[in-house]
Amino acid sequence: MKFLNKKVIIFDLDGTLIDSSPDLALAINYMLKSINKERFSLDEIHHWVGNGAETLVKRALSGSSEISANINEDEFKEALDIFLEFYAKNLAVATVTYPNVLSTLSKLKGHGYKLVIVTNKPFDFVEPILEKLQLKEYFEFYLGGDSLKEKKPHPAPLLYVYDKLKVSVDECVMIGDSKNDILASKACGMQSIGVTYGYNYGEHIKSYEPDVYFSDFSKIGEVLC
Repeated sequence: MKFLNKKVIIFDLDGTLIDSSPDLALAINYMLKSINKERFSLDEIHHWVGNGAETLVKRALSGSSEISANINEDEFKEALDIFLEFYAKNLAVATVTYPNVLSTLSKLKGHGYKLVIVTNKPFDFVEPILEKLQLKEYFEFYLGGDSLKEKKPHPAPLLYVYDKLKVSVDECVMIGDSKNDILASKACGMQSIGVTYGYNYGEHIKSYEPDVYFSDFSKIGEVLC
């Protein structure tokens, strides 16, 4: 399948361009230890990533992907503050780009596409990571989970992108690893590409019916160039 007449490519960040789960897990377990809670393995925490910092902390406090209704609000606020403070100082210690990301972004940029990031990660954390991993130069701009009133799976961030860049929805494609990315794209009628290696809560991305999906990031360059 070829994607025709596209001008803008919107990327998710965590689980799509970068594997940030080691650093997120380090920060979560630091927070849990600080408040005398049980810590968890990288694999367990990996399945909780993808809906932003607040949801990740609530899942950690619940010890499950299903957030408990019994979380104490004061404890949550304390835990969130501890997590954010620690993570801000350790954003890209073990975080890496996935295979073929840099070469494919370079190919897409050279082909004339405008590249944008729409992530549910807090906005202030995005730029330091992009700079550390030498990704910043590829992107026109980026939105964090707190940039607008709504975040993915709401379509608002995607609507913002194509309004800002003065293109139509048909001229954009969304690329991501989770249901939030695919549901957001479907909600505004945008085509999407899924990647299978990221953070989708143990579900296969094909369940949410992206237009195509790949396990190798370089395949994105093949269908768009």
